[in-house]
Amino acid sequence: MNKYIKTGNIVKIISCRKEAAMIKRCKWAEEHELLKKYHDQDWGVPIYCDQKLFEYLTLEGAQAGLSWLTVLKKREHYQKAFHNFSIERVAAFTTKELEELLKNQHLIQHQLKLKSVIHNANCVLKIQEEFGTFSYFLWSFVDHTTIVNQWTSHLDVPSYNTLSETLSKSLKSHGFKFIGPTICYSFMQAAGMIHDHTAECFKFGTLK
Repeated sequence: MNKYIKTGNIVKIISCRKEAAMIKRCKWAEEHELLKKYHDQDWGVPIYCDQKLFEYLTLEGAQAGLSWLTVLKKREHYQKAFHNFSIERVAAFTTKELEELLKNQHLIQHQLKLKSVIHNANCVLKIQEEFGTFSYFLWSFVDHTTIVNQWTSHLDVPSYNTLSETLSKSLKSHGFKFIGPTICYSFMQAAGMIHDHTAECFKFGTLK
């Protein structure tokens, strides 16, 4: 659909597609429509739901060694295979269900990564028992407030920092797997614990 703007006796036609193309995003999100949609709707929006946090942590772990676009293309398949990331359901997966995951060509076929999802679900249950919620535990690392960075360029954004190293060590001490400092930093960005939209991005400074 186009927009029609009348200026005096002149009607200007503005293509909505062209208008959308003028939107500035974080550099990493410009390569594909899936990345743009994820960036615009999900990335950096604070999440407090344990189930959703478990999903984000799982997907970030699945990305290790791969591109984020590869994971996004398989996101719906992961949601289906892991029952929309129901923590209790995944924690109770049987050996037979694991075998089904390892045959599912819609998932990233990495045995250790897939096994770690079930393992990590059980770790989440233990954290919930100890801290009340997984969300409370995770957000305590940022004092329950989003850290808003002021990066001018995508070149300024780090791949990890001392905070992600601290979170990684803590999660590992609770038994989690595929949870290194870089994965943790990406997770904190995605879950809105760290706001890393850069200055040229239209979402810079907004938590919505």
